[in-house]
Amino acid sequence: MCGIVGYIGSRSCSEILIEGLIKLEYRGYDSAGLAVFDGSKTNVVRSEGKLANLIRLTLEQPVPGSLGIGHTRWATHGKPNEKNAHPHTSGTITVVHNGIIENHLELREKLKAQGRVFKSETDTEIISHLIEMAKAEGCSLVEAVREALKQIDGSYAIAVLDSSETDKLVAARHSSPLVIGLGEGENFIASDIPAILNQTREMVFLEDGDIAVLSEASVEVSRIDGEIVERPSKRIVWSPTQAEKGGYKHFMLKEIFEQPRAITDTLRGRISLESGEVVLDDIHLDKETLEGFDRVIIVACGTSYHAGLIGKFWIEDFARIPVEVEMASEFRYRKPIVDERTLVLAISQSGETADTLAAIKDAKSHGARILSICNVLESSIPRTSDDTIYTHAGPEIGVASTKAFITQLVVLYLIAVYVARTLEKMPASESREKLQEMVKIPQLVGILLHRAPHVRSLAKRFYNHRDFLYLGRWVNYPVALEGALKLKEISYIHAEGYPGGEMKHGPIALIDEDMPVVAIVTRNRIYEKIISNMQEAQAREGVILALATDGDEEIWNHADEVLTIPEVEETLEPLLTVVPLQMLAYYVADFKGTDVDQPRNLAKSVTVE
Repeated sequence: MCGIVGYIGSRSCSEILIEGLIKLEYRGYDSAGLAVFDGSKTNVVRSEGKLANLIRLTLEQPVPGSLGIGHTRWATHGKPNEKNAHPHTSGTITVVHNGIIENHLELREKLKAQGRVFKSETDTEIISHLIEMAKAEGCSLVEAVREALKQIDGSYAIAVLDSSETDKLVAARHSSPLVIGLGEGENFIASDIPAILNQTREMVFLEDGDIAVLSEASVEVSRIDGEIVERPSKRIVWSPTQAEKGGYKHFMLKEIFEQPRAITDTLRGRISLESGEVVLDDIHLDKETLEGFDRVIIVACGTSYHAGLIGKFWIEDFARIPVEVEMASEFRYRKPIVDERTLVLAISQSGETADTLAAIKDAKSHGARILSICNVLESSIPRTSDDTIYTHAGPEIGVASTKAFITQLVVLYLIAVYVARTLEKMPASESREKLQEMVKIPQLVGILLHRAPHVRSLAKRFYNHRDFLYLGRWVNYPVALEGALKLKEISYIHAEGYPGGEMKHGPIALIDEDMPVVAIVTRNRIYEKIISNMQEAQAREGVILALATDGDEEIWNHADEVLTIPEVEETLEPLLTVVPLQMLAYYVADFKGTDVDQPRNLAKSVTVE
């Protein structure tokens, strides 16, 4: 995944491009670069490493001009160095690219045989050569882009600058996100909304196979075959300040503390406490349609997969429909049994997760109905789905997902209640009680956030350990997985999440005085079971950090340290138990001094396989 930004207008654009790249750095941070046309030539400035290095270069070597493109890179082909940084040039053509050209080896050999010399190891440079060759044969810039893209297999979002046609920028996309921002006497290109939200709120979302030609005064969109199409603009209501740290040390911490607001926004307008009904106007799943499904398959990756595991408990419990949860990255490689009686539920914060997108395309080709849960408006997964429910988490900048995860849980809970009510598996009195409990969650999360100093003090005790074991059972087993994932993502400490009952089937061999065991041991139907698991860990001299329920004094007989959550209806516990684990991971990483918002080797959304 990489970040793209572009500008055409009358203003000096290097600062606009840099500002956009700062907002996009979560998409890639191993190198960055700018290309700006100064009136006579295109100047390219690139640097290895984080964006600060590029900013330093542009201060030393200003790049004037009002036509330009920029890029921040997460390496797929070629090492992360200056040579492989974007933009890439060939003749008058300069290109930035997000995605993977799957036939790049074949194309590279073909171009080399024709005398083309490559300066980088990237697949992107192939695009610049293909466009330049088409121009040499008499094509205009947009025609040359069209001819180049016809030869490419794979995913791409590109922006192209031509120093011989300086009245335009050309952009195109296939399976990678790209948005056009509309201004007055100026227009913008970006991989994601926040990059240009300070400049305009009017956005045009390109579809797969679209090619856009931007001038100062207009934007024209056509298909790869040349057919002109209309893409309506949408007004974005996000505030630019939502994408700023707001005084917090890291975006991740800010986003943890935004969770009460995010939950409230996701619930707003979707529940009626009076009738006990869930109102999901965005989807079209009536009783007859739902009765046509034999089962639900949830597909997702990473944190979203953990949300899906919890959603399985709720949907099966409330609606009595069989649910399978699949890792999207494995789904289509084993000939899954999917047909028109299957409802596939895809979960993705960005809506651009390549494996999840591929999984739903495969399922759809076999007749499945696709319902998606996403946070980003008009992203690829919603556009591929039959129905979409958006979480209202707002922009999530930190790579480690927090508020997106908790809002995914909220939507999954609403879906479970909605399906149960629609299929008449749950009386209105019961759904009313469940929704009344749900509306308490933002306040209860707020209580947990006020306990952050205690979590921080425990993090200070534990941050030097090399390994952690997280245990949970029932609805809290996926929370154990998520807690372990958060810790290893941002602190680089090895951590594993396990169902408590599986501890004796292997992990118990690892437990000693150097292995902290984080046990989720809330007062619910399996309380005694997890207590037994803790006792087994204690007997091996494990150091126990318990996550228990307020008022549970007995827990101190089985734990060295204790965090607690307010009492809540037991099926809703994951919405609370995850919050202290997010904070624990954050403070451990902060004490270790790691790059919390941009952990090594990771990017915010994985838009390539």
